[in-house]
Amino acid sequence: MMIVDDAFPVEPWLVRETELCLDLLPQTESLFALSNGHIGLRGNLDEGEPYGLPGTYLNGFYEIRPLPYAEAGFGYPEDGQSIVDVTNGKLIRLLVEDEPFDVRYGDLLSHERILDMRAGTLTRTAEWCSPAGKRVKVTSVRLVSLAQRGLAAIEYVVEAVGDDVRVTLQSELVANEDQPATSGDPRVAAVLVNPLEPIQHEVSDRGALLIHRTRSSGLMLAAAMDHAVDAPGRVDFDGDAGADWARTTVVCGLKSGERLRIVKYLAYGWSSLRSRPALRDQAAAAIAAARYTGWQGLLDEQRAYLDAFWDCADVEVDGDADCQQAVRFGLFHVMQASARAERRAIAGKGLTGTGYDGHTFWDSEGYVLPVLTYTAPHAAADALRWRASTLDLARSRARELDLAGASFPWRTIAGEECSAYWPAGTAAFHVNADIAMAFERYRVVTGDDSLEKSCGLAVLVDTARLWLSLGHHDRHGAWRIDGVTGPDEYTAVVRDNVFTNLMAAANLRTAADACTRHPDLACELGVGTEETAAWRDAADAVHIPYDHELGVHPQCEGFTTLREWDFTANTEYPLLLHEPYVRLYPAQVIKQADLVLAMHWQSHAFTAEQKARNVDYYERRTTRDSSLSACTQAVMCAEVGHLELAHDYAYEAALIDLRNLHHNTGDGLHLASLAGSWTALVAGFGGLRDDEGVLALDPHLPSGISRLRFRLRWRDFRVTVEATHTSVTYTLRDGPHTTLTIRHAGEPLEITTDSPTRAPVRPRTPLLPPPPQPAGREPLRRHVQGHTSSREPMITVRSSGRPK
Repeated sequence: MMIVDDAFPVEPWLVRETELCLDLLPQTESLFALSNGHIGLRGNLDEGEPYGLPGTYLNGFYEIRPLPYAEAGFGYPEDGQSIVDVTNGKLIRLLVEDEPFDVRYGDLLSHERILDMRAGTLTRTAEWCSPAGKRVKVTSVRLVSLAQRGLAAIEYVVEAVGDDVRVTLQSELVANEDQPATSGDPRVAAVLVNPLEPIQHEVSDRGALLIHRTRSSGLMLAAAMDHAVDAPGRVDFDGDAGADWARTTVVCGLKSGERLRIVKYLAYGWSSLRSRPALRDQAAAAIAAARYTGWQGLLDEQRAYLDAFWDCADVEVDGDADCQQAVRFGLFHVMQASARAERRAIAGKGLTGTGYDGHTFWDSEGYVLPVLTYTAPHAAADALRWRASTLDLARSRARELDLAGASFPWRTIAGEECSAYWPAGTAAFHVNADIAMAFERYRVVTGDDSLEKSCGLAVLVDTARLWLSLGHHDRHGAWRIDGVTGPDEYTAVVRDNVFTNLMAAANLRTAADACTRHPDLACELGVGTEETAAWRDAADAVHIPYDHELGVHPQCEGFTTLREWDFTANTEYPLLLHEPYVRLYPAQVIKQADLVLAMHWQSHAFTAEQKARNVDYYERRTTRDSSLSACTQAVMCAEVGHLELAHDYAYEAALIDLRNLHHNTGDGLHLASLAGSWTALVAGFGGLRDDEGVLALDPHLPSGISRLRFRLRWRDFRVTVEATHTSVTYTLRDGPHTTLTIRHAGEPLEITTDSPTRAPVRPRTPLLPPPPQPAGREPLRRHVQGHTSSREPMITVRSSGRPK
């Protein structure tokens, strides 16, 4: 099904749906999701029905489920973890006279929803005529507070249009909601039936409280609601509750033009340790604070928080309205997923859906944290503290695998490994180096070594120890790593994956340097000079395969000698749903950027010619069956001079959810790809690199973008970069000093707070012509033949789950 452009107009600060399309509900529920990193509310209709996937989530709140194996093996994880749809407080049902407001009945005269990325609110306006001919206008505004961690609120207004009418509002808390049946795709979240066990319920005329506990993981949650009511004339209240539900009912009569307004305050809290009375009091305190702040106060707090965020994070794109909207949409959801996570994981879907069972992956450190480190470093630090808090679990996992140090999980919620597929899970040891890189980037970019002292050093040391036990020196002295899977899950359990080897070497050097900076702390961890010397020796001797005949780096040892994949005969994507791994593993077919990602994250390890030839080689073999790939291909295509191809990839990364490109946005947003829209613009066309410990920039714009302006934070400086096709202007807004030395186009450049500094764009001539892609996998084009609008029609396919 195709949706015309007018239903989703392109606007720089809003995501607007001008008419309700029921076939799009799963997708729009994800797009309009609100979160603060602790609470997540899918963008379901206020009345709860119809829905694609009901969803209210608390970060880190999960249930345990057994992992099925056809044949068990030593070291396989026994249990999985799945995010739980917790008590739903979004529900406000409306009855007009005695007929329920339901968009499927009567006449829906108008319907609009607006996600305002500056206000942090979701506004819905609907005008409805009941089957009996009674008309009402309904306006709701929903927010999840960025200032008050445990709080959400809804303003709900009903206005009589035409005749006098009696209206009844039923505001509810509902636990153990019915979930839609799972699809046959094994990656879609496991459906948990009635995961919450009732513990306590309380009710008053204007509020209620429900307390539940998960049956296996033993986590307890409290959900509370309270209401402020503004109505003309007489109004009646009533409250009732059961084990899994609570309801506040408000009834009043409205004359034409009169309005009934309620503000619903919602409070959530959960714990694995705290008592039932403590959780009850926590929810009650959050409600009291909400009433004290009031609705307008909550709106003002929300706007102030977002004003401060955008001041440090906004990206302006002139000439491409779609990318302008999309990069702000991506930044908004990255901010929402992390703002108040506070030592909890940032999941692959954030708190927007149950896709991937709510797990966090290496995506967090690899794709999301770079954005946060440059725009909201406090949120990046919180996420790194969470990862460090799971270090003991990672140590236990390493011991189970007969390895030294710590082995962090490929996918998890609470820190235990939850991947039931060994080749793509346990063998993807690169997650450990990705985590180490994120700690090092935070230190380099912020200039703050307190995080390294408090928890980062232990992570760096134990990941370095892991690599030394995984790798070995061969008889020629080269240091090799066998039996690993890199980012490309179509090439599994291989020898000397270039990405993994380079990242491991960086991990080893970073750990050794950190121990030199903090000798006393290193001594407490049992690290001596002999151990750090061994780390440096391994890093210096790391084997990086190179095919001299082809002039490219094999993705892993022997990759360029594998058989070629026949893209003319196998074009049903994603291949993993249509081809057995026994055919994928021994072929030159790539799920996502791997060697190309190595050239981005370890840019200094490759020459300009090597980058150009590698991009040319791997473009022809990469299917992009993962949403993680397009942004990286955008970055590297831009660096080697294929700016128009890079723009196409940047567009694809940015629009993956706004267009439902992978046909599974209904399961939740692709948070890493949303972060990747920033990466494609800032690292791709802005040329941002930091892998050598300096702020390096080298902007180049494609023809479709006339100006790119973005903001960065670097060691307490705030820097603005504004690029055109001919020049770059660097503005040092403020900082601890009046000058800062950066690297522009490979050369040192001093910028000052006195005045902007202008520099010319360095000409960039491609070494090779733009390469082709596999049949059927050309990037989404920004202009589609036959359409005058730059906005391509949205493909709307009901969610069935897709690969990352």
